[in-house]
Amino acid sequence: MKIVLASGNQKKLKELAAVLPENWQLTDQASLGVAEPEETGLTFVENALIKARNAAVTTGLPALADDSGLCVDALGGAPGIYSSRFSGPGATDSSNNQLLLEKMTGVSERAAHFFCCIVFLRHAEDPEPLIAQGRWHGTILTAPRGDNGFGYDPLFWLAEHECSSAELAPERKNQISHRGMAMQHLQAMLTS
Repeated sequence: MKIVLASGNQKKLKELAAVLPENWQLTDQASLGVAEPEETGLTFVENALIKARNAAVTTGLPALADDSGLCVDALGGAPGIYSSRFSGPGATDSSNNQLLLEKMTGVSERAAHFFCCIVFLRHAEDPEPLIAQGRWHGTILTAPRGDNGFGYDPLFWLAEHECSSAELAPERKNQISHRGMAMQHLQAMLTS
């Protein structure tokens, strides 16, 4: 089954493709000429629905959208839905991580979690989208560690694994991460 991923993020495409059923062919929306919509929602769920609907309407294909981010307790849940653009226009992983470290200077309570919402639309007018969620708990480090992953992975410490998310092997991360948990939930819904 050919499905459009409502994202141009190649790292996210690779991560999701690794956990999808073998008969799914995931194609990123950029390669199909789909422009990214404005994310006007106030929640991860709303933004995932906006992205999935846009991709399905534009391509006529089933669509899969992910909206995810880092929620830091001491920052009232920020950066949250603004995780990819936390440091403003032209934000990069590096600038977002630097801003997070600055905001966490002197903060002792460093609990955080990654949250992922995945929406699957069977078609553009699907009135019953499948919505799967995953949450991954950790703490924020004071300096980056590791070279794997993307986004805030180098700052996300996993006490039970004694490493940062960026120090995990990609296969292991796909099993235990917020996105991996959401995908497992989605797979369960698809097969029930």
